[in-house]
Amino acid sequence: MIVNLLDRPKKRKNQRVLADPVNNRLRLQTIIRLRWIAVLGQFAALSFVAFGLGFYVPIGACLTVIALSAWLNVFLAVWYPTRHRLSIRYATALLAYDILQLAALLFLTGGMDNPFTMLMVAPVTVSAATLPLRNTIALGIMALLSAAFLVVAHEPLPWYPGIELELPLIYKLGSFAALCVSTTFIAFYAWRLTKEGRQMSAALTATDIVLAREQKLHALDGLAAAAAHELGTPLSTIVLVTKELERSFKPDDPLIEDIALLKQQALRCREILQKLTRHPGEEDPMYARVSVRVMLEEAAEPYFSDAIAINVQAGPADGSKPASHRLAEIERRPGIIYGLGNIIENATEFAKSKVDVTAKWSNSGLIVTIADDGPGFRAEIMDSIGEPYVTTRPAEMSDGLLDEDSTGLGLGFFIAKTLLERSGATVSLANRSGGETGAVVTVSWPRTFILNQ
Repeated sequence: MIVNLLDRPKKRKNQRVLADPVNNRLRLQTIIRLRWIAVLGQFAALSFVAFGLGFYVPIGACLTVIALSAWLNVFLAVWYPTRHRLSIRYATALLAYDILQLAALLFLTGGMDNPFTMLMVAPVTVSAATLPLRNTIALGIMALLSAAFLVVAHEPLPWYPGIELELPLIYKLGSFAALCVSTTFIAFYAWRLTKEGRQMSAALTATDIVLAREQKLHALDGLAAAAAHELGTPLSTIVLVTKELERSFKPDDPLIEDIALLKQQALRCREILQKLTRHPGEEDPMYARVSVRVMLEEAAEPYFSDAIAINVQAGPADGSKPASHRLAEIERRPGIIYGLGNIIENATEFAKSKVDVTAKWSNSGLIVTIADDGPGFRAEIMDSIGEPYVTTRPAEMSDGLLDEDSTGLGLGFFIAKTLLERSGATVSLANRSGGETGAVVTVSWPRTFILNQ
């Protein structure tokens, strides 16, 4: 909150507020720089045609149109701070001005006959990368309507003195069609790339948040172990003192019940601390290593139920060398446990009766397979599962309305897959074969992942 207040630009006297703190994405400085490039390019092209080639150009009118953009840039640079961000409404208005300014300049210099007509694509592309889709569509329609007007109405194309160049109508229509196609394709391409970039950024942020939360929970185990170690001695002293007091009082003494209660509660506290020490945290080096089976059981424990049976099996792979037959141990990482737990949770939601969690290790590495007996992955989303905002849950209808809670956001498996891949794993998906139905998720690590191999 303090940082936001310090970074907020101070409003000058009589200054109107243009920024939208929620939806603003385009900096004013960016659009000013792009317009300066356009102004310099327009001025250079006009000077070359008029003075370099000697063609007739209505230079006064053209310079007036170019000067309007220059003065608008000066006004915006002086009136608003450099770091100011435009709201969607005003960014759309400025890009609409750029389209109309370019259309006016093209009207004076040949209309659709002018090869620079393709520059109408630029403002629409900027909008596609920074503004919502509906605003981009509106700007695209404005650009194409302006181009359609330039097909039939425009000043002659600058050409050699005494010669008026007029291209055939079929050529103009072809140029207009090319402009329509290029504007639509480039704008859609830019919008799609920007959207996927934002989704990926948001999904990775969610992954970091989940990982940070799991690491905090893991750190609490260390705090609990430290607390158990520190409180163990005073609790033992309390128990010892209460025993002495209990022996020093007669059985019919009214304080004997209070002493017995104090002893009971002290013993209960010691039992609770003993439970905590069964899972010591990072301070205990023994807890940094965990067997593969224990890791799988810990990941699956929250999802055990009477409705769905979760079968956990772990052992050396068939045909592996004797050196691999001992119990495999790995480093205990919260991200791995969370990732496997998320996959197991998804399997239990789709399974009919059981989920098989199997781990096999050998000299080549560790392979964990999570299989259910549900319907399996749908063919149309098989290639896109694991990408952000792609969910395997079908939409459910309730009273004719879409149940949003039943569909999910599609981030769960993405987060799980990202956390597992950060540990060096490879995640693959498939459906059961041989007449059986169900989904199969395979997570494999290289040999170096196993600590005692």
